[in-house]
This record gives sequence, C-alpha cells and structure tokens, in this order.
Amino acid sequence: MQPATSQTVLGDFSDASFVHDGVASRMFRRDGKYIVRTDGPDGALHDYEVSYTFGVAPLQQYVVSFPQGRFQALEIAWDSRPKSAGGQRWFHLYPDEHIDHRDPLHWTGVTERWNYMCADCHSTNVRKSWSGDRYATSFSEMSVSCEACHGPGSQHVAWASEPEATRGSDDGLAIALDERDGVTWNRDPATHQPARSRPRTSRREIEMCARCHARRGLIHEDSVHGQPVDDDYQVALLDDDLYYPDGQIKNEVYEYGSFVQSRMFAAGVTCSDCHDPHRPSLRDAGDGLCLRCHAPEQYLTPKHHFHREDSAGARCVACHMPAATYMVVDPRRDHSLRVPRPDLSVTLGVPNPCTQCHADRSAAWAASTVQAWYGHVPSGFQQFADALAKGSDHQLAALVADLRQPAIARASAIARLERVLTPEVVPVIRDALRDVEPLVRRAAAHALAGVDPVAVAALLADPVRVVRIEAARTMTGVPPDLVPPSSRVPLAQATAELIAAEELAGDRPEAHVALATIDAGQQAFDRAEAELRRALALDPAFTPAVVNLADLYRSLGRDAAGESVLRDALVRTPDDAALSYALGLLFVRAHRLDEALEPLRTAARHGADNPRYGYVYAVALHDAHKASDALRELDTVLRDHPYDRDSLSAMVAFQREAGRPREALRYADRLDALSAGVR
Repeated sequence: MQPATSQTVLGDFSDASFVHDGVASRMFRRDGKYIVRTDGPDGALHDYEVSYTFGVAPLQQYVVSFPQGRFQALEIAWDSRPKSAGGQRWFHLYPDEHIDHRDPLHWTGVTERWNYMCADCHSTNVRKSWSGDRYATSFSEMSVSCEACHGPGSQHVAWASEPEATRGSDDGLAIALDERDGVTWNRDPATHQPARSRPRTSRREIEMCARCHARRGLIHEDSVHGQPVDDDYQVALLDDDLYYPDGQIKNEVYEYGSFVQSRMFAAGVTCSDCHDPHRPSLRDAGDGLCLRCHAPEQYLTPKHHFHREDSAGARCVACHMPAATYMVVDPRRDHSLRVPRPDLSVTLGVPNPCTQCHADRSAAWAASTVQAWYGHVPSGFQQFADALAKGSDHQLAALVADLRQPAIARASAIARLERVLTPEVVPVIRDALRDVEPLVRRAAAHALAGVDPVAVAALLADPVRVVRIEAARTMTGVPPDLVPPSSRVPLAQATAELIAAEELAGDRPEAHVALATIDAGQQAFDRAEAELRRALALDPAFTPAVVNLADLYRSLGRDAAGESVLRDALVRTPDDAALSYALGLLFVRAHRLDEALEPLRTAARHGADNPRYGYVYAVALHDAHKASDALRELDTVLRDHPYDRDSLSAMVAFQREAGRPREALRYADRLDALSAGVR
C-alpha cells in the first residue's frame, strides 16, 4: 500500500477508458491527482480521486477515500504484467458478473472496503476503530514492516541500549522465529526420504504467516506476537464453497489451509524452508527448490514423473502444486503438495493436474494412465476426500477419530456431522472436545450447540481464545441452573470475549445478528431487536437479520410484525429461499396452511440445494391433504439428496399410508443402510 504518486501508480491515467457491464469509466489526471470517473453508490457517474495504490504485480488496485473514514477499493484494476503476457490494460475483477450499485459486491460496499477487507494484512499494527457509523482506522506503518512479524521494535531498541555485559542472549525482539535454527534436512541412505535433524516442536513461524496467509476472520485486534493464530483469528475449515472435498483450493483461500493438510507440514517443514521471508522470492529456482531436500536421482527422472525431461510436465510443481488463477490474472499454487489423484476426478468431480495440462483428455484417461504407470492407484497422504464428499455418518466419525489425518480435515468432518447428528456420532464429537488440536475442539464445540451445549463447559477455560469463544457461543441461552457452578465465572469471561469479537466486526451486519442472538439468550429482547435493526441499517437486504428479527417477534407473540418484516424483505428479493421459508413457517404456526404452501413452494424451488425446504413443503402438502403432491415433492428432494434422513423418513410414512408397503420398504432399507454407515 502506497500513496498514489507518479512513482507508485502503474496504470494508464492518460484519459484512458474502460467499459464493463454498460458502465463507461474513464481514468485521467487533474491538477496532479489521479482521477477515476465511474459509477458510485447511487449508480451515477462521479469523479473519484485515488488516494492509494494497492499491490504491484501482477495487478494493481486503487483505493478511494469516502466519508465516515471509509476507504473503498475499485474493482477496475490495472494488469501490470508485460504486454507480451496480456498485461498493460484495465480490467474488471468480476468480469463475468453483473454488479450494480445495489449489489453487496459493488466497489462502494462493505465487501470492497479497505478498513474491513484489506488493512489488517497489508499494513502494520492496524486498529480498525469502528464507532457505529464511522471509522477512525489507524496503523503504525502503511505497508508491511519488520514489526508486523517480529513485534514492537521498541523492545529491540531497549535491548540494544543496554550495556553489552548485561544484555540477554536474545535480540530483544518480541518473537524469535527460530524453528529452523540449527536444523538440517538429511536423506535416509536406504529410502532417500528427507527428515528433519530434530522434530519441529513449535508452529510459531507457520502461524505468524497464517495471520495473513489464511482464509480467516478477525476476532481479536490486540495481538501478542508469538501466540497461536487461533487466539486472534477464526481460520476457515474445508467448507464446500472454499475447497474441493479432497482439500484442493477452490475459492481464494491463500496458503495456510492447504499447507496444514500436507505431508510436508506433518513432517516438520516450515514456510521459510522454501520461502525467503524478507524478499518476494523462493530459496532456489525451479525444481532446485524441491531438490534441496528430495533426492534428484529418485525424483528428477522420467521413472518418477513420466514426462520428457525438461518439459513443463516434468516440473515438480506441475503435478504436486497445480495453480488456480484468482483476481483474473493472479495464479497461485496449491500448497497441499498432494499426489495427483485423477481417479478422484472420476468419482468425485474434483480437479486434477493431469487434465489441467492435457485439457483435451478425460479424467478417466488420466486415471487409467496413472494406474498403468504405477500398477496401482497412488493414494497419497490425504485420505479424507470420500468422507468429506459424500461420507456416511460412520465414515465421517471415523475421520474425526483418525489422528493420522490433518486436523483441518477432521474438524471439517465434524462440521459435516453437525448436519445430521445421530446418537451414534454424538459421543465421537464429545471425545473431540478433548482433542489436542484447537481447530477440532472449536468444531466440536460448535457442533454440540443443538444437542448437548453443557458438554462444552470445560472449553470455556480453554487456552486458545477461538475455542473459548465458540464454547461461549454454544452455551448462549443455556438456563443458569444448568450451568455447572464451576463454569459460571469462565462462562461470563468467555462470553465477554465473544461479545468483544463480534463488536470488533461491528461494521458487518452478521456481527449484529450474532450479538442479537447473545442478547436474546440472556432474555434482553429489546437489545436483541436493536442489534437486528443495526444489522439492517448496514444492509437492508441482509436475509439472516430479517429472518432473525421475524423469529424474535414470533417468540414475543408479535407474529404480525414478523410477517410485515418478511413481506417487506420479499418485495426487495422475491426469490430469496430463506425469506420465503420463514414466511411459510410463520403461516404454518398460525394455522394458515393454505397461505403457507406458496412461500414454502418458492423456498423449495429456489433453495433446492437445501433439502430441508423441500421436506417441509412436502409435509405441508401432506397436511393439506395433497398426498400425491407430497410424494412427488419428496421424490424431487431425494433425487438431489438421496440420503436426506427427514425426507426418507417422511417417504416411508407417506408411502405406507398410501397403501404401498413395497415402496415404503424400499426407502426404509435406504434409511437403514444410512444408519449402518453403508451407501
């Protein structure tokens, strides 16, 4: 991040024009300032002065100052690659999407706000300082400095100022990233496999890098250098919208979530084994980087890579670190360092590096070719793809208990089990509350919210902040007489941390929804309503705030107010499945079944990825004496979600009621197989 000057601005501001989605933008200079004329928050064209540049290569973004201390990042960016590589042009960061001024992704909205999205990683010692209607964001240094990783330089100055005879043995820095000091990687003479000269006993360096190189959310601003990343951030799990089920990168997730899946991480590799942390370069070029540890006679040969020597396919990264392109022009390599598995492309639809290069060939061809090379299907280190993709309760529970698999995959299995908690898997999740890995404990605490919230009480005093916060969230609303006496003080302390984390994100509507949930759990209904109103003031179209406000009114016996809120929201977004579902349920509770059918049908059609919507619509049809329609709806749901428990149970009951015992038995067998862990 740098002030916009003639030395820092790379883009063409010589009255250049760029048209995207019907908006004609113009980039020019006026009185020495860099100006972009483009669509503003009202949809009209306005002139905006560029305050800062953001990035250098392969693209550069531009940041504009707005009222209330907001800084917004333009979605029109400059491709700074050479012209021969397709660069030296203006382009849009969302080229295939229609984004107007009403869209949350518009450059003037909160999603493109520097204060929330960018500053924490791109400046040093950032304080967001949101006061409810404005920012007073500050930083110690505009860009990333030594102190961003090593802590306050004042401590080093104080150390250097002491007489040499009385100085300590360290250098006074807040954190010593010394996991590699004195460490060598040596190859076993028999197997040629590399091993650390001594085990890695700390993750300080990796977790310092993770503070910016992870997909995560900020929960605590006053960080202490050297403490776990989970004390200040909530790291994303292998969610379906972020990762493929085998853990390969899908959305923009950076490197940490991939790397902690890898055999390299498990073996003790740190980031600086490969990367020079003080300059944007690797420790060696090309395959030379890998061959610092791995034996060339074993790996730098067609017997291993099965490609012509010196070809692109023979490079280590081509197979083990395939790249995905983000922000249109920025390729980033997957750091899970996995064995290529085109067989999983056949069975699960995940990508593979073979057909990324051989785009004219099929995954089946690649799978058979790899099997022919080795005489078997290489399995690799990561063994969780099937479970996370379509695993039964039994498979997911087995993954949770498998300590050989990466913690992030085991935590992700718990998150999937949360959708179908059965008596058989609840003990597995309870056991996970005592897991050595914070990610696993956090996931377990979250999963037990609906079935056994008191079981997480011991985690209220967990050594890691994100786990304490999740335990407090889970215990929100637990009646005071059910809280163990020894847990009451830790609950109050952890709840205070939870509230502080949500208030830190108070510029986002979801934080106010979370605060409203806490208030409602404490019977503070007026405060809960006020928080939900704050969420809607930030984003009037934020569906969770609307649904929660309507549900709050229901709990207070004010269904008429809830209906009004839902109807108003549906005028803005008539196809929103969650809003339609909430309105349909409101009518069901009010015994207005005929009115419930239409919004429930809308929810089922526009929310087909959520089997609950179709199931509830089918039950409503059945209750409205439309048995044939109910069976057809369940059949539709089960085509897309063949193992949805509720829909299977309803199908068994409805088929039996319709006098079709054979059909009922067919679905009952599927339900039994699901319970037994067989698919």
